[in-house]
Amino acid sequence: MSAIAVHAVLLASLETCKDHEVEIGQLDAVAGDGDHGSGMVRGFTAACSATADLNGSTAGSITAAGYAFADAAGGASGALWGVFLRGIGRELGDGDVTPSRVVAALRSGGVQIGQLGKSQPGDKTLLDTLVPFLDALDGRVSRGMSLSQAWTDALAVAREATEATSLMVAKRGRSAVLGERSLGTVDPGARSLLLVLEAVASVIADIATRPM
Repeated sequence: MSAIAVHAVLLASLETCKDHEVEIGQLDAVAGDGDHGSGMVRGFTAACSATADLNGSTAGSITAAGYAFADAAGGASGALWGVFLRGIGRELGDGDVTPSRVVAALRSGGVQIGQLGKSQPGDKTLLDTLVPFLDALDGRVSRGMSLSQAWTDALAVAREATEATSLMVAKRGRSAVLGERSLGTVDPGARSLLLVLEAVASVIADIATRPM
């Protein structure tokens, strides 16, 4: 893992958010103003610009991306992704980036999301995708599986978890005002996170086969 890899992850995330901008916006329009897709694109565009210096540290690049994302995306999603990325960078620090440290860093970022959003799994937020994914990833990494294979395997869990948000009643954010009417729609934050996790998988696979 390096600043080059961080930039590659952010670029892949930006491309998938661009590809699915309309879809995410339509999900968001059920409860809000439908700007989640455009906000994710703005956030990742800024994050990519902030990490264009490929000579920086891994943690520094991720932290810079977090600040840039929050400033550009705005709103609740911008703030949540901002603390998520900064939490990852802070936990990684400047040591070697091992699979177990990646898991720990992602968990740290997830804690920041929960604290800022006052949310937990079951509230119909991106945590309903992130936490099951990390539990699956952690279990596989703990058994000695490579990060690339563990990530790919954990994505199956994340996909099921994302779809399951359609069966939940929103308890946080703008969707909470809908009550039972939020049933039947996948949470846009959970969906956008899944898209990013899927995009990251291809970058990790590339890193595993070609040193960056």
